[in-house]
Parts: sequence; structure tokens; C-alpha cells
Amino acid sequence: MCKCYLNMKLVILFLLIISVSWCKKGFGPGEQEWDYAEVRKGAHMFWWLYYTTAHVENPESKPLLIWLQGGPGVSSTGIGNFEEFGPLDSNLNRRNHTWVKDYNVIFIDNPVGTGFSYVDSTSLLTTNNAQIARDLVECLRSFYKKLPQFENTPLYITSESYGGKMNIEFALLLNKEIKEGKIKSNLKGVTLIDSWISPINSVLTWAPFLLVTGMIDIDGYEKIDKEARKCQDLVESGRYSEATNQWGQTETETTSVTQNIDFYNILTKVKYQTRYKSNFVDGLESRQDSDSLNSIMNNEVKQALNLPSNVYWSESNKQVFSNLSEDFMKPVIHIVEEVLNTTSIKVQVVSGQLDLIVDTPGTYKWVMGMYFKNKRHWVKAQRKPLLVNRYIEGFVKKYGTFEFYWVSRSGHMVPADNPYAMAKILENLTTE
Repeated sequence: MCKCYLNMKLVILFLLIISVSWCKKGFGPGEQEWDYAEVRKGAHMFWWLYYTTAHVENPESKPLLIWLQGGPGVSSTGIGNFEEFGPLDSNLNRRNHTWVKDYNVIFIDNPVGTGFSYVDSTSLLTTNNAQIARDLVECLRSFYKKLPQFENTPLYITSESYGGKMNIEFALLLNKEIKEGKIKSNLKGVTLIDSWISPINSVLTWAPFLLVTGMIDIDGYEKIDKEARKCQDLVESGRYSEATNQWGQTETETTSVTQNIDFYNILTKVKYQTRYKSNFVDGLESRQDSDSLNSIMNNEVKQALNLPSNVYWSESNKQVFSNLSEDFMKPVIHIVEEVLNTTSIKVQVVSGQLDLIVDTPGTYKWVMGMYFKNKRHWVKAQRKPLLVNRYIEGFVKKYGTFEFYWVSRSGHMVPADNPYAMAKILENLTTE
């Protein structure tokens, strides 16, 4: 009896060990996994998975969400994670509105050279969106090889700013590889938050948007519009690298005319400045690097995850952006159309109403100019309030696999600015 009892205890202990062996402790609360994927020889992409904290027997029974930050060159593992919706905020306090409560979330530092991702030679940095998409597919392939239990889990690619431009081409390529049997994945949908899908539509609507919101007068309108038209001419003549430079000049003129408006939320309280300088080399989501976040990422996080000592994390990589300057102002509307017309992938376009850099008028303009098979039905669909606990957090118009969201009280960083609306949008995304 004693021997049988002892054997039973050993069996139970063994089963308990197996039951928790699927994950490990990283930095902060919850179980995590992370690794590098060599997406090309010498090009190393870093991913960091947070297993859901939902009360489920198997985490893979809950949806898997990928997060792609913008820039290009801004870090997902730092900004999206600590400043928007990860389990800890940038002060290392637990966040109430973390996505991890309901979903498994992978933060990917993309393109290579961003955040903890690195290259052995700068010649390996990407120069166009197609290369980025291929690298992301390879990263996901490596992820599934390490954690095959997620191959059948519904996958959703979520993104912000320039991340949306990368997201949509990644989704199209991934769908193609799934159909061809080259990768096993259960891709279901994408979310494009304040995304750089049609750059010139955003730039051309800065002046009218600021005028109607009372941020400038007609004199300011004419100054900003003049610079925006120069950018338009360069785009239409195919001089994309010059158009990127002119985008930066238009941004500088806008900052000057508005006396330092916050491009990510026009209602943010800002300090008056008298001298202005273009910061376009930092990309769409450029901000002054946070010393505290830099310290956390390069010390506590790096140590907890046992990352290479020669890898230095920074909020944004200027060289990553510079290498993509030829691609930066190119539109990818045609790829959104192709996804809607040739696949069953759900597409959500999300716009924060207070965002300037990728403003709602510009986003709505390219959407209305887009052709997709259910557009006529989508246009006729009723625009409904996005209700959370009977409060209006925005509005939505949807039909078939396409959804457009106007998010109230939110700028560029929708997950941080209005987490209630974002939670509802994700619920709609992951509901069959």
C-alpha cells in the first residue's frame, strides 16, 4: 500500500511538472516565452510572448495576437508593451487594461534592427515592405517550431501607425504560404490602428483637419497646405525618397504654425516653443527616448530574459527608418484591397479621432476610395455607436469582413488612450 501510494504521488508530481513546462517566468507577472528567430542569415528578430492570464486549462485555447509597432524602427517590446497595453506600465505598475487578461500576445521587434532585434551587418536592414513581410513570416515560422501547440490557435495581427503598413503585406503573404502548405497557421484577422496605408492622404488632410478643429487660422492653413502639395507632387512623380524628406518639412511647418502641437493627440497640453526642427528621421512614432524605459529595457528586462550583452535596446532606430525612406511614402491601399477581395481575413481599420499624424479625414478618404467586393454594402451599412457599459466610446460601420472604427477621446495610441473602446474592438475581431 505504501509503495503504491508513493508511486501515485510521484505520478501526480510528474504530471504537475509537465503541466507547467509549457512556459517560463520572464519579466513581470505571468508566464512568458521569448526567443530570437534568424529570419535571414545574420538577421535576428526578437519576439516576446505573454501567455494569457485568463482562467483556462490550455493557453492555446485563447486567441493569439501579434503586435507590430510603427516608426518604422520603434520597438514593440518596449512601447506597445510598457506604454500601451502590456501587463506592466512604464512605471512597472500592474495595468488594469492589459490585453494579456484575455489573449496570448506576441510583441515582435520589427523590422530587424529595431528594439532587441539586430543584424550582423547594416547591409541586412530591410529597404522595402515586401522584405519586411518575408522576415515576419520567417519569424512566425520559427515561433511555431518552438511552440507548435499554437499552430491551430486563431491568429490575429494587430498593429499601429507604420506597423499597419507592415501588417497588411505580412498578412497577405502569410495567407499565401498557408494556402500553399508552406506554413501551418490559423490566420483570422488584422487590426490596422491609425495606420500609414495611404501616406499622402494623411499629409493632405493635416491643414483642413487643423482648421476645422480651431488649431490654426486660414493663414496657417495655407502655409501647411503649401508644403503638403509639394509632397503630393513628389509622390505623384514617383520621387518617393524626396517625398519622405518633404513629409518631414511639412511636419516641421505644421509644428511651427501650431506652436508645437502634439501630432499624436491634438488635445495634449504642450509647451510653447519658438524654434522648430524636423524630426522625421525618427519615423511616425518618434518621441524623445525615455531614460527610465531605456534603463528598464537595457538592465532589468535584458537581465531577466538573459539577452545578449552586445544588444542595446532603444525606443527607435533612425537607421532602420532611413533605410526605408524610399518606401515610406508609398501607399499600400492595393494590398488592403487584395486581402479583402481574395481572402476571408477580417480587416479592421481603427482611427483615433484626435490623432493628427494619421488623421481620421485622411484615413476615411482612402477607405472611401478603395475598391473591394462588398464596398457597396459596407457604404450602405448603418454607422452604429460603439457601446461599452452604455457609454459611447466611438462608432463603427461594418459589413462582411471589413470594419471601420472611429474611436472617441483617443489619439494615435488607441490602446492606451481608450482601452474600453479597444477591448470592444478586439472582442469584435476575435468573435467568429
